[in-house]
Amino acid sequence: MSSIKDRQRAAARARLEKEMAERSAAARKRRQRQAIIGSAIAVVLIAGAAVWIATSLNGDDKADPPATASNVPAGQVACTWTPDQGGGGKVKDVGTPPPTAPNTGSDVLTMDTNLGVVKATVDRSKVPCTAASFEFLASKKFWDNTKCHRLVNEASFKVLQCGDPFASGKGWRETDGQGGPSYTMAEENLPTDTKKPYPAGSIAMANTGQPGSTGSQFFICSEDTQLPANYTLLGTITDGLNVIKDVVKAGDDGAFAQNAGGGHPKKEVTIKTLTMAAAQ
Repeated sequence: MSSIKDRQRAAARARLEKEMAERSAAARKRRQRQAIIGSAIAVVLIAGAAVWIATSLNGDDKADPPATASNVPAGQVACTWTPDQGGGGKVKDVGTPPPTAPNTGSDVLTMDTNLGVVKATVDRSKVPCTAASFEFLASKKFWDNTKCHRLVNEASFKVLQCGDPFASGKGWRETDGQGGPSYTMAEENLPTDTKKPYPAGSIAMANTGQPGSTGSQFFICSEDTQLPANYTLLGTITDGLNVIKDVVKAGDDGAFAQNAGGGHPKKEVTIKTLTMAAAQ
């Protein structure tokens, strides 16, 4: 027969195991909430060392000097591009945009896809640095011939996510949206409308859920979508929203259902080219 002390130890061990299980379940739920629209890139900001490494690897290429209040031209703003050395993700290094960006006028974003053309307007006064990043990456053909890697089709959450430069070719599904550029940026133009933070036709920037983790990935809302106001509103689709609606309606394979939600689109979307040009 077990002694009193043995029974006491067994009871204490059972309580500890129960507490650990409850903590694990709570942590898992927190991770699921935080990952709702994260781009699955574990961002590690290594400011000083990363700048030195990037500068050294560029050899004779001279980096643009940091913008200050004294050297920002009229009609422009200073932008900060924080080096991202790919902590947990994959980096496609094509350099960084200029240190300043215009904050007037508008751009036309054009995606020529295998399913049709999608166009959007981008107001530079609202997203000067994000627009500058899109212009720069588009000029490097950063998104050309890539696939939109994630789709979510839920009651108040209907989005198609694109922008991973490695989502192309053989084995692209295994990347699961882990790719981005060699830098991240601060969020801009966060929604203020609590009833419709991300209306149908919105293009918004994905991030890891942490401030300053915006990269190259973006999501397109086929319907009004309820999400925390943490993601840069980049622009609004003016042509081709029907293409996105058809893809979302076709559903996903559920590959990400256990973490970030959704899965790969059943109806594949390939961005043949993505360009940004000043509106005429």
